[in-house]
Amino acid sequence: MTLLERYKATRKRTEDICEPLETEDYVVQPVADVSPPKWHIGHTTWFFETFILKDNYTGYQEFNPDYNYVFNSYYETVGARVIRTDRGNLSRPTVSSIYQYRKYVDEAMTKLMECGCSKEVEELITLGLNHEEQHQELLYTDIKYILGNNPLFPAYSKNQVSTVQNIPGADHLISINEGIYEIGFNESGFCFDNELGRHKVYLEPLKIAKGLVTNGEYIEFINAGGYKNFTLWHAEGLDWVRNNKVESPLYWHSIDGQWHYFTFQGLQAVDVHGILNHISFYEASAFASWKKMRLPTEFEWEAAADQITWGSRWEWTESAYLPYPGFKKAPGAIGEYNGKFMVNQKVLRGASDVTSPGHSRKTYRNFFHPHLRWQYTGIRLAQ
Repeated sequence: MTLLERYKATRKRTEDICEPLETEDYVVQPVADVSPPKWHIGHTTWFFETFILKDNYTGYQEFNPDYNYVFNSYYETVGARVIRTDRGNLSRPTVSSIYQYRKYVDEAMTKLMECGCSKEVEELITLGLNHEEQHQELLYTDIKYILGNNPLFPAYSKNQVSTVQNIPGADHLISINEGIYEIGFNESGFCFDNELGRHKVYLEPLKIAKGLVTNGEYIEFINAGGYKNFTLWHAEGLDWVRNNKVESPLYWHSIDGQWHYFTFQGLQAVDVHGILNHISFYEASAFASWKKMRLPTEFEWEAAADQITWGSRWEWTESAYLPYPGFKKAPGAIGEYNGKFMVNQKVLRGASDVTSPGHSRKTYRNFFHPHLRWQYTGIRLAQ
């Protein structure tokens, strides 16, 4: 597949994700962490316009100069922006205007690639495509949060995103030998800068679950009073549970004594054999403690990756999100992509059912604050 073909396929997939939405669905922002779908559509377009077309397409005219303020996410280098919590307050630009913007930029990007690009520009386009694939996953999870917090629990689509069954189970442990392991990206192709700096780590012998924790296993934790047993929780996690009155995973509802959860097909009875989803680090750690086990570190996870079943959930690890040895930020705005977030966050490894095809690899380092759970997050145990 040529770079232009990949560009067109990636951009189309974003629009396909939004195709089932009504116009009203595009503008909702229930919480700060969830962006309106129309903002994602505009922001991913802004990325190509700002970082590629403005500097590399002779005579290019911005679609609308005000859009830099509206669709800049967190890049201090490129100017002021609407704060994240206010993205849902923007009735304008309209959804139709943003799609016109998207078409305008796509036409310019097509002409640019048809005329030929330097290696440096091709690398920026590849970064932009991987950036858009990240937002495709965010679109799925943000849309789910928007619909899942609607009291009518409307279905996103009758064609639910595929679910990988948890085979084998979380109690099937495999052994990882003591030794020195190399960690980090060391292959051809694309990776993010936070994967670079391949280095050696020493690991003690451990056992790690082949599969992930199921809904049924987590129900046992709930029924055993797991959310009320303070001995299982970090102090900060217990405060989070008490302050937010958390009693179950996100999207779970007890109806007539039976657990239900919101899915892309609407509200359904919880599948006890399905893989647990939408769990915070606090909950993952407490569950592991209840099982008299622990979460793996990101280095243990990567060392075991070829022997475990992964890809259906982002898996919380015990590792803080920190730079690898020799990590360097790129100059300019691109250097703001990952390094500025290396504080107060936990690393997640793997991928999820809504990760874009071809976007996952065993060195990928996702990262979120420990209380967040609107992403497709699950639990793998170790000891």
